[in-house]
Amino acid sequence: MPGSWMADTSEEEEHPTVPLGINEMTIPRIALVMSVVTLSALLVMTSTIGWSVYTFLNDFEDSLDSGDPAVLQVDGRWGWEAHLLFDTCSPLAEAWEMPENLSEQDDVFFYPGELTCDWSHQGTGDHAVIVLYNRAENNVDLMLSLDSTSVAFSESGESTLLLSGFQSNSTFFAPIDLLEDVDEETILFNASHVTVMDAVVSLEINIIRDSNQEPVHSDEGESMQVHYRVWDADNETLLDEGDLPVNAGDDSRYIDGFGWSALGLDIGQDRGLLSPGTSHITLLPPAIAYGASEEHFLQDSWLRFELEITSLTAL
Repeated sequence: MPGSWMADTSEEEEHPTVPLGINEMTIPRIALVMSVVTLSALLVMTSTIGWSVYTFLNDFEDSLDSGDPAVLQVDGRWGWEAHLLFDTCSPLAEAWEMPENLSEQDDVFFYPGELTCDWSHQGTGDHAVIVLYNRAENNVDLMLSLDSTSVAFSESGESTLLLSGFQSNSTFFAPIDLLEDVDEETILFNASHVTVMDAVVSLEINIIRDSNQEPVHSDEGESMQVHYRVWDADNETLLDEGDLPVNAGDDSRYIDGFGWSALGLDIGQDRGLLSPGTSHITLLPPAIAYGASEEHFLQDSWLRFELEITSLTAL
């Protein structure tokens, strides 16, 4: 006899209850909606990937262009130039002649060639400022270097500094620090392209100990009071004279070259209480003077500043 668990007759097969709202037409609708959502997601993903590929190829092409020597040159020269901010520069190796009138040059460069400049220092801890200009139509990546252990870049504290993405028609200030109290030394500053090995612009700097030494050196960002005089560098016309507070380095209250001209001024331990400190003369091309000031009467002028520090704390 069959076991009790076996039925003699088949019972009606039970089916699970169909939930409310789900029927034969609903399932295809869900499938259709899911297909549309999936398709939309695929389209978005494809667009995102396509844009990423597009931007990558553009960036890759730009990187190739930036490494093309022809793109890096302007009128047969590498598209960047450098000078020391002090008005002590002359043609390197006498390879060219200084223009008689700087503001009337019909050239994209401020100087016809590379320079040699003097830095009369006040001892260990003194500062000077190298100014670079990118005159090319492309951004460039440069490695800045100094071939001496006596001097370092303020930003890195080392003899090298990477200048990445140096924008076209822009300016970069590179302050340098004297690490050793040298009597006299000639060093070479190089601004080299990171991929084109022979794309190098040089600046020779002759470091000389000043006979009048002041022990306190103004640092970048420090406030001071200065007495200044400014001339038109081409016709020697005295344009202005006075006293101003200034922060050494980047000071947004003034033209770029004025604040950076204050860096490197030195003073005695009394910080100006008994007597003023040192003075020096700087030369400012239009790019760091009034070149960006439309219709200013000095827009195209080169300016020569004489600054004397009278107090290390601005009034």
